[in-house]
Amino acid sequence: MKLFIRKPLAQLMAASKEGEKTLKRTLGVGSLIALGIGAIIGAGIFVRTAAAAGEHAGPAVTISFLIAAAGCALAGLCYAEFASMIPIAGSAYTYSYATMGEFIAWIIGWDLVLEYALGAATVAIGWSQYFNTFLETFFNVHIPFALSHSPFEVSTTTTGMYASELGTRGLINLPAIFILLMLTLLLIKGTAESAAVNNVIVIIKVAIVLMIIGLGWGFINPVFHHPYLIPADAGIVKTNTGTVNYADTFNHGWWGVLRGASVVFFAFIGFDAVSTAAQEAKNPQKDMPKGILISLVFCTILYILFSHVLTGLVSYKDFLVQGKEASVTYAIHTAMHGYGWLGKLVTIAILAGFSSVILVMLLGQTRVFYTMSTDGLIWPIFSKLHPKFRTPYKSQWFFFVMVSIFAGFIPDSIVGDMVSIGTLFAFVLVCLGIFILRRTDPGITRPFKTPLYYIVCPLGAAICLAMMASEGLENFARLFIWMGIGICVYFGYSIKHSHVRHGKPTDTFDPPNPKFVE
Repeated sequence: MKLFIRKPLAQLMAASKEGEKTLKRTLGVGSLIALGIGAIIGAGIFVRTAAAAGEHAGPAVTISFLIAAAGCALAGLCYAEFASMIPIAGSAYTYSYATMGEFIAWIIGWDLVLEYALGAATVAIGWSQYFNTFLETFFNVHIPFALSHSPFEVSTTTTGMYASELGTRGLINLPAIFILLMLTLLLIKGTAESAAVNNVIVIIKVAIVLMIIGLGWGFINPVFHHPYLIPADAGIVKTNTGTVNYADTFNHGWWGVLRGASVVFFAFIGFDAVSTAAQEAKNPQKDMPKGILISLVFCTILYILFSHVLTGLVSYKDFLVQGKEASVTYAIHTAMHGYGWLGKLVTIAILAGFSSVILVMLLGQTRVFYTMSTDGLIWPIFSKLHPKFRTPYKSQWFFFVMVSIFAGFIPDSIVGDMVSIGTLFAFVLVCLGIFILRRTDPGITRPFKTPLYYIVCPLGAAICLAMMASEGLENFARLFIWMGIGICVYFGYSIKHSHVRHGKPTDTFDPPNPKFVE
């Protein structure tokens, strides 16, 4: 059956050449770095930081970021080597196809749905929360709890916009679906246009993050940083989706810090989303490693400083209830007296920042499925390009519907955890892929080489596996169920239509309408 048949590198490189039937190369190194920063700085710093601190790590969430960053840095070096060597859309899926074979490539491609599609859903939910804060701040109105939350959530907030709706159950998250629709339309218009919008947003939100760090540092209360690790006897806190018992193994101490690392790990998935745009980069061999590694290092520094300030402004327990809807704004209004204007500015910047994260996640997902479709492993609809814009527009519409279902009806705590475990699994395979390729194909031209690969690759895989182990049985169960569905699709469709397996060239497309060719 040849489950592990590999796609020849020569075929991959041939597919990377630009033509009228391929994705358009429009992105320079600056745009790639901005794409990485745009995806990284968003839900992770503004939502997941507070979630990890409140539920698992407390003030030691800074250490959680260091652990997550270590795993990402090691995986990032492996991604950089792959991206410079195989400048094709598809990210870890493409790399796995060239190193570990078709079946593993399918598994990772299917897994990337958890990373990108559900990543977009998680951030859209966060966008919805801050959009309500924006409406209340500037217009003194808000969207009812039932129309801005999932059916799994019940309001427990006793202050702020939802005080009068205590006990109300959610129905659908309409604002989350709205922002997904707007960004889907932008992506269909074109990658260059999307990147230009993203560049402006990145400048705005990085400036705001720096302002929070600089101004908030003077308001840090050392009391909130002691004890630095959550003690086992910290008690029980009731939240919108249940209760948090700090006596549980992964909710206090060093185990809580490790669990916090797996939560904030979601904040780093942007750097590998850069690799999905390799086929749209002008000079991928040189620019892809820079885009991946520079965005990762820059954002890690900001994360550590930001989380130190945020956990010093209010108690970590506040992030579970009163600050749940918009933790950063809550912390500023509560602790930084006289800086109400900054809270308002932050709300606007966060809305814009979340938008750029969703944009990059949706871009990454459709490019992975674009490549899988050209290989014959999924249906041809995912590789059909718009006759004018040369973007996979049918794929964009499909994922708009899919992501909207999750964003509209599932809470961010569940969706975000699924994203983290899916991303970690992808990173493990990328680290192993470089190790394998160094042994099986040592003579391949590598514009960028992972240093000390015999240490970096196993260590990166080990750290990511350790963070996966802290995810809990529920998340592993979800991962196995999702993978089980994927395996059924593979043996039911993919194995019968694989171009590599049946000796077919990479799929081609109907030529675009001549009047639209530039």
